[in-house]
Amino acid sequence: MNRKIDSLYEALLSGPDCSLPVKLTLSGEQWCLAATEDSLGIAMHTPGSSITPMFPGGLEGLELSRASRALMSWNMEEASFAMAAVNSFYNTPRRMEALKAALPEGGHYGDGLDFTGMRVGIVGHMRGPAGLREAAKEVYILERSPKPGDYPDTACDYILPKCDLVIITGSSLINKSLPHLLELCRDAYTILTGPSVPLCPALLDFGIDRLAGLVVTEREAMFRHVSGSVPGSPHHLGCPFMLCR
Repeated sequence: MNRKIDSLYEALLSGPDCSLPVKLTLSGEQWCLAATEDSLGIAMHTPGSSITPMFPGGLEGLELSRASRALMSWNMEEASFAMAAVNSFYNTPRRMEALKAALPEGGHYGDGLDFTGMRVGIVGHMRGPAGLREAAKEVYILERSPKPGDYPDTACDYILPKCDLVIITGSSLINKSLPHLLELCRDAYTILTGPSVPLCPALLDFGIDRLAGLVVTEREAMFRHVSGSVPGSPHHLGCPFMLCR
């Protein structure tokens, strides 16, 4: 790693120095979004409002650079909107065009990986890449709200250090668990994935091998998807991109 793990958020938040105001924020049951005049980002809607927000009046009207700082908030509702604001900066067609040589469009975050004999940890209840369970030696799903067969997320300290591949949900940036998770799986191949993931090249300096995120292309449809709590993934309303170390 080129930087200490504690500076992960500093590296991420040094990017959105934009003075454009956040024009709109809205949320549904699963997702939230933040929009400027010409960009839109989404993030997992993470519940939790026991702590007073950094910006009690909300993020609307704040410059994007200031609104993004709320990602450090321990009010999870506020941090979710801030994650969406961060993504409205990084996850745009213009930035992807500038990074096209390093950011192949489309595909799946597991493309090109051989899972044969691997011990795989999945942080967050995700299905994982096709063929994973058939090829891998062990697959552990670790989840804060575990479903049948899932391990509770408190098992991360015991399971992740013995994994060869770890797939982590992007919402770990919102709840601030990502730095510790990366310490636990520093000897594994590590993928951060999901619509909450910022396509920020600096994150690859912290032991992440692949970033897989979403660039929203259907702005109005995404407004309806989020505000209407439409079931299912929002991936069809954007283009997936992957950044590899």
